[in-house]
Amino acid sequence: MAHLLTGREPSLRVEALIRLVERLVGDGDRTLMVEELSGEDYTVDHVVDAALTPPFLTDRRIVVARGLDRFKAPELEPLVRYLGDPSPTTSLVLEWTAGRVPKALAEAFKAAGGEKVDTSAPGSARARQGWFEDRVSEADVELDPGARRMLAEHLGEDVGRLAGVLSTLSSVYGPGSRLGVAQIRPYLGEAGSAPPWDLTDAIDAGRRAEALGVLARMLDAGERHPLQILASLANHYERILRLDGAGVADEKAAAARLGLKGSTFPARKALTQSRRLGHQGVARAVTLLSEADLAVKGRSALDPRTVVEILVARLAAAPRRR
Repeated sequence: MAHLLTGREPSLRVEALIRLVERLVGDGDRTLMVEELSGEDYTVDHVVDAALTPPFLTDRRIVVARGLDRFKAPELEPLVRYLGDPSPTTSLVLEWTAGRVPKALAEAFKAAGGEKVDTSAPGSARARQGWFEDRVSEADVELDPGARRMLAEHLGEDVGRLAGVLSTLSSVYGPGSRLGVAQIRPYLGEAGSAPPWDLTDAIDAGRRAEALGVLARMLDAGERHPLQILASLANHYERILRLDGAGVADEKAAAARLGLKGSTFPARKALTQSRRLGHQGVARAVTLLSEADLAVKGRSALDPRTVVEILVARLAAAPRRR
């Protein structure tokens, strides 16, 4: 069987790769079963040759091809042909680090009944929280609720660091240790980036200091440009604006108005904030966003970072005034 691992976060991809190979090896002898191809020296023909090689002293072989995306589509033709008639005694593991998988390879992989594994963390807040909790629960150490919250808030979007932090804590305190905030704080490192919804949630709640702190993490650790911050805020307030005066009665109607499918949670947040701000508050927020956009693009002598800091502070002050 063939397995294709994708995802841009290297640490998550490597973690998934290790787990997959361990699962495929099972109780077998890894030294006899696994052949890994990596770096710039191997070719696609090497991958195919390794996959076609019969197992020796075992019933199966596991061939791992790292960084396969360095090859162009024409160079992958031998692999496409192999997938048309794969060896029944080989498990082929392909790592694709960035970009789209070429159509011919993707179709051949699907026709061969391959397993595709997206190693990226979920995008939504709820799914990401569940993903985070699952991995913390599987760790060698046990974190109390306070420590879990601190770790999640500290890492923010930099979830690729989670495995490293948990491994460090296990090395320092030993497997099976139950740890609290005081024990984990010295080993967290710098605060990671924060997702956009942390910023808008803090603004909507009127927590100005928290909003500015989240903004700093997005600009520094997340390396987001101020224009990216503005685009995220504009999208948030566009939803609020579309519900202003629309006469929608509940979150279901709000979701229909906004064209949202699936969860109605984003619509509920937009509807709640629209009602909280009122028409004048919504109009003022849109005006502030427009002025900040022009300022970042050169109308103001202030640097772009200062512009978005002032904007966030003003937007976060609106709920309290209302």
